[in-house]
Amino acid sequence: MAIHFASDEFAERQRKTLGSMAARGLDALLIFKQESMYWLTGYDTFGYCFFQCLVLRADGDLVLLTRSADLRQAQHTSTVREIRIWVDREGSDPAMDLRALLAEKGLSGKRLGVESETHGLTAANGRRLDAALDGFASVVDASDLISRLRLVKSKAELAYVRRAAELADAALDAALGTTRAGADEGAILAAMHGAIFEGGGDYPGNPFIIGSSADALLCRYKSGRRKLDARDQLTLEFAGVYRQYHACLMRTLLVGEASPRQRAMHAACKDALAAAEEHLVPGTTMGEVFDAQAGMLDRHGMRAHRLNACGYSLGAVYAPSWMDWPMFYAGNPVELAPGMVFFLHMILMDSEAGLAMTLARTSLITEGGAEAVSNAPLDLIVR
Repeated sequence: MAIHFASDEFAERQRKTLGSMAARGLDALLIFKQESMYWLTGYDTFGYCFFQCLVLRADGDLVLLTRSADLRQAQHTSTVREIRIWVDREGSDPAMDLRALLAEKGLSGKRLGVESETHGLTAANGRRLDAALDGFASVVDASDLISRLRLVKSKAELAYVRRAAELADAALDAALGTTRAGADEGAILAAMHGAIFEGGGDYPGNPFIIGSSADALLCRYKSGRRKLDARDQLTLEFAGVYRQYHACLMRTLLVGEASPRQRAMHAACKDALAAAEEHLVPGTTMGEVFDAQAGMLDRHGMRAHRLNACGYSLGAVYAPSWMDWPMFYAGNPVELAPGMVFFLHMILMDSEAGLAMTLARTSLITEGGAEAVSNAPLDLIVR
């Protein structure tokens, strides 16, 4: 069985979920987020690109509705014992199959919570779901119910986070070993992925960001490779991944030499990261963390070059993004607590000068503050 947590861990997660459901007066929760399914049962698949739903009733009854291709996946990777299959055929409507299942489970006329804010429920399938449940039951959005529970990691989860961080450090070492004038970005990327896979890691929730020269100013992956010039800049944002748990790093490496402007940008990022991490203490809001780094960057004269967010939660997540809820931005009221894991990224993109500088790492919130899970130094890197 490819299940990565003990049965009592899953039992505790289900107990917390049922408690949150009771507090919201829910008779059942319709789970569409793959992250929620994995956290609650271990179910591990990319089959969420199709319609599937895990139904948790208030009495703990659990049933998965999915396609035939994921039957054995669920049997092999999860604690789910009751699995129903909707059949692929012309004109099939799995939302109506779900309605029939809910009726069988005595949920007609009941109060149902739905995870709608997820890539596991497309707009088209959401419309089918709305139509199927119209007049059948009272439906409320419960997209944040399990997400809030997932924020605080257990000891078992943190062990996977720490291993993911070790793999991220290994990926950075691999990048440093291959970054030089004339190096091909493809070779650098291959070395980074190889270090993670050789260490027993997984695919990341989204592609690694890699870009040099003008592409170093991009915050997303794009197709196309180039070779590094004798004097160049290379931005890398990547994640070590273990048992689907992510630990991220971000660096802008310089090739040849660093200009005074680039050194000033790095100093600003380093001071801003320190200011943000000083605020990673229980009881602080995520908005206050954002304000700390933004204020520091502004004092360095970098207001025009910073972003409107500076990081987010990390955990066991699935494509298309490793960004988990919630995010650091102005005014975010979510309070930090021990056991939360966050990626803080200081990103400066000076489009007029054509210069990039980034500095980022993953930290765990403890009773005493932030604990960086990566051992990678924060010094400016020049190859």
